Amino acid sequence: MADEEKPRNRKERRAAAKESGKPVEAPSKMPKIKMVKPDYDARPAKGTTLLDLYEQKKELLEKGQPFDNKYSDGIPRGESGNILDVGLGDNEPIGPVGNAFFWSFCLTMLHFTLDVMTYNQYAQAIIWPAIFRRSGTILPVLFIAILMMKSDLAYKLGVLRQLLFLGAAVSAGCYLIHVGNSYGYFAVMKQAPPLGTFWIYSVIELDKWYAVASLLSNLAFLLWNGYTVF
Repeated sequence: MADEEKPRNRKERRAAAKESGKPVEAPSKMPKIKMVKPDYDARPAKGTTLLDLYEQKKELLEKGQPFDNKYSDGIPRGESGNILDVGLGDNEPIGPVGNAFFWSFCLTMLHFTLDVMTYNQYAQAIIWPAIFRRSGTILPVLFIAILMMKSDLAYKLGVLRQLLFLGAAVSAGCYLIHVGNSYGYFAVMKQAPPLGTFWIYSVIELDKWYAVASLLSNLAFLLWNGYTVF
C-alpha cells in the first residue's frame, strides 16, 4: 500500500511537493554514483585468448615451423589436434556412400565397355547375357571396395594409402600388359576387363606424382620386355 501512495510520475510528484511545502530537488549534472575506472590488472585470466594464440603461432612461423606434422593430412582439427566433425564438406558433397555408389557405377560401365571391346578385338560374337552377368557381379564388389577406401579410416593412412594404390596400379598395369602380349584370346577376354578396371581406378585414386610414377613403371615394363600396346 505504501508503494501505491507514492507519486508515480512528475505531475504527481509536483502536486505532492506543493502540498507538503517541500520543493522538488533540482536536477544535478553530477552523478550520484561514483565514476571509477575498473582495475584491469585485477581481472582474472580466462584461458588462452586469440592474441595469445597469435603470439604462439608467430613464434613458430619465425622458427620456420608453422605447423606440426599431424596437421599435414588436410583434415580439419581443433586447437588440441582432435579431428573436427564438419559434415560432408565442400570436397565430399555426397559423402562416402554416395561416392562409392557413383564410382562403382562408373567403373561398372567401364568394365562393360572393356568387355565388349575384347569381343570386338577378336571378332567374336558378343554374348550379351554373359556380359551383363559379369557387370552385375562386379558392381557390388566395386561398391564395397570403394566404400572401404573412401572411409575416414582409409584417409587417415595418408601416404600408406597412396603406396597401396601405387602398388596396385603398377601390378595391375604390368600384368595386363603381360596378359595381352603372352596369353591367348580366351584368357585376354576373361582377364582384361577386370584388370583394366582395377588399374584405371587405382591410378585415379593416386596423387599426381604417384600416378606419374605408376605409369612410368608400366611403360618401363612394356619396353623392357619388348611388348607392344596393340
